[in-house]
Amino acid sequence: MANHAVRVSVETVLENQVQEIALDGTELYVQPLSMSENLTKLAHKIDFYKDESAEKGKATSEGEKENEEEKALAKFQPSLWPWDSVRNKIKASLSEVSVLLDVLAIARQEKYMVLDPVSQEPTDTKVGALLMAKKKGLSSAASILISGAERLKKSHYELSVGRTTPDFHIELLRLRQNWRLKKVGNTILGDLSYRSAGSRFLQGGTFEVKKSDSSSSSAADPTTPGAPPRGALQVVIPSELEGVAYIQVAIKRVEETKHKEHKFSAIEASDVASAILTIAANLETSVPSEAYWQQKLEAAQNVIFCKELFAHLAREAVQLKSQISHVVIGKQIISNLFPGVQLSIALCHYTGKDKKTPPMPHRPEHNHVLEHSLHQLLREVHYKNIHHSSPHPVTTTLGVNKRRRMAGPHAFSRDDLIEMSQCETLLEQIIKQAKHTVLRQKTMQFLDEFSRITADPLIASHWNSLSSALESTVKINITSQGYDTVRTTQALIVGTDNIKAVCRDGRVITLSFEEQELRDFILCQIAQHQISAVQTLSKMMGWQVLSINTHAGVGDMEPLGNTSTVMLASPTGERVLSIRSAPVSGIQVSVQSCPKQADETNSNHTLVKDNKWTSLGSPFKSINVNRIEGKNLVSKIELLMAALAK
Repeated sequence: MANHAVRVSVETVLENQVQEIALDGTELYVQPLSMSENLTKLAHKIDFYKDESAEKGKATSEGEKENEEEKALAKFQPSLWPWDSVRNKIKASLSEVSVLLDVLAIARQEKYMVLDPVSQEPTDTKVGALLMAKKKGLSSAASILISGAERLKKSHYELSVGRTTPDFHIELLRLRQNWRLKKVGNTILGDLSYRSAGSRFLQGGTFEVKKSDSSSSSAADPTTPGAPPRGALQVVIPSELEGVAYIQVAIKRVEETKHKEHKFSAIEASDVASAILTIAANLETSVPSEAYWQQKLEAAQNVIFCKELFAHLAREAVQLKSQISHVVIGKQIISNLFPGVQLSIALCHYTGKDKKTPPMPHRPEHNHVLEHSLHQLLREVHYKNIHHSSPHPVTTTLGVNKRRRMAGPHAFSRDDLIEMSQCETLLEQIIKQAKHTVLRQKTMQFLDEFSRITADPLIASHWNSLSSALESTVKINITSQGYDTVRTTQALIVGTDNIKAVCRDGRVITLSFEEQELRDFILCQIAQHQISAVQTLSKMMGWQVLSINTHAGVGDMEPLGNTSTVMLASPTGERVLSIRSAPVSGIQVSVQSCPKQADETNSNHTLVKDNKWTSLGSPFKSINVNRIEGKNLVSKIELLMAALAK
C-alpha cells in the first residue's frame, strides 16, 4: 500500500503580493526575495536560546540504560497475530490519507494559510519628498477626476441633445478597414503611398490620426444643408499633400516655323505652367481643412498618385531616345507627335495658399480620354507588381512572367530573351494613343469635309463604335443618288502612324499620316466607282460592253492614280460610247457612229468584197456631259444611252 502512495508537493503560489494600488488603478507588487534574503529569513526563525534543561530528566546509571534498551527491543518483537502486518500497513495508509486530506483542505481554504511579513530594515524617509509625492499624487488624481467628469458631462449632453458625431472606436474601425494604420507609442499613423505596390516614388504619405476636439465638432451645426459630415476622428496630413492635384493632357498645334527650329522657350513653358496653376486656383475645388477624414485622405492620395505619375513620366522622358527629344521643364512635359502637333502633359497642384492669382477667362482644352488612360496605365503597373502569374515557383524570383520562366525548358535564344525583356514605357504608350487620337480626328475631319464638297457621287462613312486605344475602323460607301444598288466599299484602319486601306477586291494599301495620300486614294476610288456604275447600267439598258480597263495605258498621264475606261455598244451596234474616268481630269465621254448599208445589193458592185468593212465607224466625237440633264453622271449616261439607242 505504501509503495503505491501518491506524492503531493505543496508549493507557494508564484504571485507577488500587492503592496499598493494607485489612484489610477495601477498595482505595485512586492519584489520577490533573492536566495540570500530567503536564507536570512529562514535563519531568523531559528531559536538559538533554547533551554537544554530538558535533557536533565534522562537516566544516567548503567542499570537504567539497560532497562530502557530492553524495553525498546521488546517493541520490535514479532507479534503472534498473523494479520498484524496488514493492520499496520492499513493504519499507515490511513495516516497518509488523513495528512493528504488536511493538506487539500488547507490548500483549498486560504484562511488557514497565514504569511508572516518579512522584516525589513526601516528606510529613512524625508518629510519634504514625502509631501511632494503626496501633492503630486493628489494632483494626478484630481486631473483624472476632472477629465472623467468632463467625459461624463459630454456624454450626458450628447444623450440629452442627440448624438452629433459617431463613436470614436467605430470610426477608427472603419478607418482600419480602408487604410493601413500602425501605432507608434501613443500615436496612430497611417500610410498613403503605393510602396506596397512596388512604387519607386520617394514621396512620404504618412498621416496622423487623432480624436477630434469636442468644441470644434460641436461648433458646427450638422443640420445646416450642404455642411460636410463631422466625424469623431481628426486626420492630419502632410502639407505637401494638401489641396487638389490632377494631370492635364493637351494636344496643341504650333506654328510651322517653331516646329522647324525644334526649340522650346523656357519662358513659354513657364507661362503655360502658370496659366494651368491659375486655372486650378479658379476651380475652387480644394478640400477644406475641416472636411471629413475620408474626403481628406482620398484627396491626399490623389495628390501623391498624380505626383508619382508625373515623376514616372518625367524620368522616362529624360531616358528615352527619339528623333526629337522630349522636353521636361518644371511641371510640364512636351513631346512631338506629328509635324506641327505637340503633346503637353502638366502636373497641376493647388494648395489654396496663394490667393493672389489673377482670374482666367476660360480653361484651355484638354483631353479627358488621355488623362484617364494615363491613370489606368499606372494602376495597371501597380496591379502587375502585386498579382503575379500562378503557380508561383519556390526557387525563383517573384515578378518574372511565366514565359520567361519557361525560357530554359523551351531553349529560347538570345534574341527571344531580348524581345521578352523589352517593354513599352508609360510615355511611349501615351504618345501612341495621342498619335492615334490625332490621326483619327484628322481622318474624321477630312472625310466629313470631302463628303460635304463632293456632290457626285455620295460618300458615307460609318465609324465602328467598338475600337481599341490604338486602332479604329471606318467603312466608306461610295454610291450614286438614285442608284443605291451600285456601291463601292472600302475599309480604313486608322493606326498610330499610318492608315491601312482595305479595298473591295482584297488589296491592302498602306497610307502615311499625310492627308494628301488619303485624298488621292478617295479620288481613285471615285473614278473606279463611276466606271463600275456605268457598266452595271449598261447591262440594264441592253448595251454591250466591248472593253473595260481600270488601268488604261493610253491618253494623257494623270498626276496621280490611274485612269479607268469602258467602251459600250448600242443594242443595234450603230453607236459606240467611250467613257474615260480619271481622278484629276474627271469624266470624258465620246460617241462614235457606225451606220449599216441600206441596200446590200449595191455591195456587189464595189471593189471591196469583205462584209466586215461595210460598217466602218466614224471618228469619235466628244460630248459635253455638263450640258446633259441629270442629277449625277449615271443619270446623264442613262439619258444619253436612251437617246442614242433610238
